Amino acid sequence: MTQMEVYRPTCLDDALQYMWHCSQAQGDAARPIAGGTDLMVAARHAAEDAGQPATWRVVDISGLPEISGICVDGDEVCIGAATTHTEIEESAVILKTAPFLAEAAATIGSCQIRNRGTIGGNVMNASPAADTLPPLVALSATATLASVRGRRAIRVAELVTGPYRTAATPDELLVDVRFRALEPGARSAFIKVGRRRALAISRLAAAVAALFDSDARILDIRISAGAAFPTPCRIGRAEQVLLGNAYSAELAERAGREAARAMVSATGVRWSREYKEPVLAAIITRAIRQCAAKEGLDVWPE
Repeated sequence: MTQMEVYRPTCLDDALQYMWHCSQAQGDAARPIAGGTDLMVAARHAAEDAGQPATWRVVDISGLPEISGICVDGDEVCIGAATTHTEIEESAVILKTAPFLAEAAATIGSCQIRNRGTIGGNVMNASPAADTLPPLVALSATATLASVRGRRAIRVAELVTGPYRTAATPDELLVDVRFRALEPGARSAFIKVGRRRALAISRLAAAVAALFDSDARILDIRISAGAAFPTPCRIGRAEQVLLGNAYSAELAERAGREAARAMVSATGVRWSREYKEPVLAAIITRAIRQCAAKEGLDVWPE
């Protein structure tokens, strides 16, 4: 495994100073570590890559209280980057304001992984299969990046620029993600498809949030998918099928098919299309129907 030089800062400012110093003077950016569930895997793979430095400089941010915890800050929900998936899964704030994010956190790995892994690592690793990305994108969440130069906010959908790539500079650290709560009465659902029921990496995932009026009309709809598009995004073509219309199961199926067409348009015809196109259509449809079922407008889909 790649060797590591680990620096343990005493506070957030100390961590940012170290990251800036590494980016400027030592030729190799410092790699933040909190849970380490992705970084340790990457370190094992890097040991086999001659192009990787023999030693990684790592800054341990797991003990920084400034970037941990969940709170309501004005009209936004704020999740510190070092907050674990278990904390998100069990948070009363998240269960009330964005329940499909709690559902997504609950599907990640084993309980041991959820107890160690953090939302910051899940976002910044930028894996196409990251389970928190679809609900965060559906929520139009923003990420706060900090450095010695100051702070900036960027939408999570824009932060991830490609598989395992982000728009963060080498001296920037993700400190939190923020979003506005779903509207009161909104329903949400998260569905994940893997090779098995548990401890599985997503092959595809769907996150949907919907707001219905008393006549079953869809006032707001948000649809996002994981491991389907080059970068995380909302699927506007599918949303337009539903927005402003009265709900029906047939309409949900149309939206699912439109989501699959949008994926093919974005990625082109690949060997995986034969599998991914019908599966994405099915899980988007199912997630929409689950939202409707929670509103009493449909039966729970099989």
